[in-house]
Formats: sequence, C-alpha cells, structure tokens
Amino acid sequence: MVGNGCLPQKGSIWQRFILTKRTKKGHINPELYGNFSEHLGRCIYEGLYVGEDSEIPNTKGMRNDVVAALKEMKLPVLRWPGGCFADEYHWKDGIGPKENRKKMINTHWGGVTEDNSFGTHEFFELCEQIGCKTYINGNVGSGTVQEMSEWVEYMTFDGVSPMADLRRKNGREKAWKVDYFGVGNENWGCGGNMTPSYYGNLYRRYQTYVRNYDSKQPIFKVCCGPNAGDTYWTENVLKTCFENAPEWMHGFMDGLSLHYYTLPEDDWSHKGSALDFDDAAWYKTLAKAFKLDELIHKHSTIMDKYDPEKKIGLICDEWGTWYDVEPGTNPGFLYQQSTMRDALVAGLSLNIFNKHCDRVKMANIAQLINVLQAVILTEGPKMLRTPTYHVFHMYKYHQDADLVESYIDGVEQIGEDEKFKVPNLQESASVDKDGVVTITLNNLSIDKAEEVEIAFAECDPKHVTAAILTNDMHAYNTFEDPDKVHEEVFTEYKIADGRITFTMPACSVVMFRIK
Repeated sequence: MVGNGCLPQKGSIWQRFILTKRTKKGHINPELYGNFSEHLGRCIYEGLYVGEDSEIPNTKGMRNDVVAALKEMKLPVLRWPGGCFADEYHWKDGIGPKENRKKMINTHWGGVTEDNSFGTHEFFELCEQIGCKTYINGNVGSGTVQEMSEWVEYMTFDGVSPMADLRRKNGREKAWKVDYFGVGNENWGCGGNMTPSYYGNLYRRYQTYVRNYDSKQPIFKVCCGPNAGDTYWTENVLKTCFENAPEWMHGFMDGLSLHYYTLPEDDWSHKGSALDFDDAAWYKTLAKAFKLDELIHKHSTIMDKYDPEKKIGLICDEWGTWYDVEPGTNPGFLYQQSTMRDALVAGLSLNIFNKHCDRVKMANIAQLINVLQAVILTEGPKMLRTPTYHVFHMYKYHQDADLVESYIDGVEQIGEDEKFKVPNLQESASVDKDGVVTITLNNLSIDKAEEVEIAFAECDPKHVTAAILTNDMHAYNTFEDPDKVHEEVFTEYKIADGRITFTMPACSVVMFRIK
C-alpha cells in the first residue's frame, strides 16, 4: 500500500486524499527540477566559472561554493549554452587551448566580449562535479547540419573519427554522455524568426544527424516548441514532423519545448520591479504564474492528437519571473533580485509540473546564477542562496517519486482584482520508493494564516518531519544579510488521533515528509 497504507480522511478544516490502492497519477522525473545556464550576464562567468587562477576557491575553474550548493539542492540536469546565445554559438570556438580560442561579441546579451574560455569541456567538467545530467542546445539559427553533427560526434563517439580524435587531442579520452539535445532554440524568434512548417522541416533534417553512437545511451531529442500560448506553432510543427513519418519515430522527437515567463506587467519594456511592488502586483504575478497550468493543458491537448500514448515529453525548459533589471546594472545582463514573491512562484510552478508529470518530463528554471529568477547570486567571493533556491531544496524529495492524487477542500480565491485571483492554498503530493509521502503546500495570501488539517484513517503518522520558508512578502537576501530568508525546521504542528494539524503562516511554503 502506498504510504504504508495511510488513507487520509475528511477533516474539520480541509481534507486531502492520497490514493493508497497503488493508484498513481504518474512518475515525477527528477529533471522537472532542472535549471538553465546561458552565456548571459554573470551566469557563466563569475557565477559558475572563475578560472583556475582565481583567488576564489575553485576546482578546475568551477566555484567550489556554487558547486556544493547545487549538489545540496540536488540539481538533476543543466541546460547550456542557451537560450538565444545557442543559435549564434559555434562550438569549435570553445575548444582547445584557451589562449587560441576565438573571441566574439555577445550581440544578444549586453554587447560584451565572449572569450569562449567556458566551452564544451568546461561544461561537462561542471556537470561531473555537480553530478547532474547534461542538456545541450544546438545551433540551427546560424549553424549548419555538419556543425551540429560534428559536435555530437565530438562529444559522444568513442571510436576512431576526425572529431573523436580532436576531442582526445584536446585532453578528453573517453566520450561524454549527452542526455538531452535541443535542436535549436526559440526558432520562432531569436533563433531565426522561422515559420513552424519551415522549422519543422529543418528539425527533421538536423535531428537526423544527431546520431546515437552508443545505443545503450540514446540522446533524448528536443524539438523547438511554442512561445507561451502559441498553439499555431505547436499544431503546425507537429503536423510537419509527423507527416509521412514512421509511427514508431513519433515525429522524430522525444520532447517538445515550451517557454513561458511570468511578468507582472504585459509591457516588455516595463515589466515591473523585482522589489518595489504592491499587494495588487503580488497577486497579479502569482495569477500569471498559474497560467502555466492552462498552457500545459492547451499544448498537451494538441500533442494528444499526434501522440496519444505520450511518447513525447513536454519540456518546459525556460520558465520563471522576469522583471526590470536592478537599477544601475547592465540591462543586457538581466540581473534581478529574488523575494518571497519569487519563492511562491517557484512553489506553485513546481506543484503544477508535478501534477502534469504524465506529459511534462523536464523543466528548467531561468536561470541558474545572477540572471532572472536565479537560485544563487554571487558578488566576487561572496555567494548567497535566494528564496527560490530554498524552495527547490525543500521540493527535492519529489524527485523520482510517484505523484499521488491530492486536493484541498474549501479553497478560497483571493486577490484584489477579479481578473487576477489565485487560490489561497495550493499543493502536490508524492510517494517515494520507500513509501515516504512528501507534501508541499503554498499559502499564497499576503496576510492571512490558514488552519490546516491532514487526517489519516489507517495509521498513526508518528514519523513526521517538516520544513518551512516564510517571511514578509518583500523579504530577500543580500550579501550583507544572506540568510534573512531561509528554510527552517517546522515543528509547529500537532499529531493526535491520526491527524496532523497546524497553522500555516501567510506567505509561506511548507514541506511535510510522512512515513
């Protein structure tokens, strides 16, 4: 019986049902908790990579403090090199002796010089240190089929060939494992401004040469999917890719990407401040984050027409909040702070991904360090974990667990504008291979605590641990006060008569582990 046979029953305040008769809603891939790193601002350089000669403690150029924090967060997969940067990145510029590598202008992000000192070898070194899977994005926008094909050969072929020999010459004998490969990025926009049928045909051509040199380690191929609610793109890319294709190849793809960013305001030239916001902006931002659920439903419905057996995963490989940059910073660096508002966006988004785990197979928040909704910020030798980091740390127990059915009775819709209402409470629940149930809850109210009850009919939940993240809605961490917002052990609950009762503070994320 799932969860050691614990069957929650109706409580006096709200009720939760977790199915116990081996009825599972799906499997939560660890990759739902993935991240994204692009050559953008201070994400790669200063954030992840400081070079071996840096006074900042590092291993082969990778910051020791950052690697340790990401291992603690249990980062499962990392996407690189972009983003928009991917479709102007030529991988051969980033291999070989660093002093010989080509320099370029990063035309997308800040107009700064990119010296290519962080390239293919450095990316795999980073992932090996973290212990995470690899997600490479190839260049369709300005690259050739040959270039992409040779990159895959360079990375994954262990035999004798020009590219495998070149890899060995550059110091790597054994081939790496590429777990995921994206054939282009945002090809409806910065990746070439293509039509869906044109990209669909390019995808079919390019993916042909993303060879599986090791049949035991096949590469998961990701096709460029829609921008937010663009169902026209989804429909026509799938139509093109499935046309006259063998059924067993499911459109020549394993995954279809989806990009969606949460902006408080609809004007991309004025998206709203990360720190200076009122109650209305709080609820508007959370309501827009909830749009993820609607978008996943819409695109999944189209995917179901072509792929009813769900062989193709929906890959939400860019998501998160996007605000105006912090005053005084390079507007092309996309540096923003992270408050409790971002923590709640992360919490509700991860719950949504969990509940769609039958179709959503990977998600990558944008971005890892110093960019957009980062989990880590750095400043010289200093490093801090953002509120978003702590949510990922609390939710890590869902990784590789089975989703079980859950809902909350008596949910109220809250908010100041009828167009931007959100539920006061939101949750998801899973059970791992050891029968331990993980429940993650969000209280989205700014000022109202909620009385919560979890009641069990068939066992006495004595083995319970819990954690909480809560603070004022504007609270955030600084290098002067890096732990103002942090995860704490939660003990303010009572266990009696097979029930767990507690008061959930306003503006909070709570995680329970129940055995």
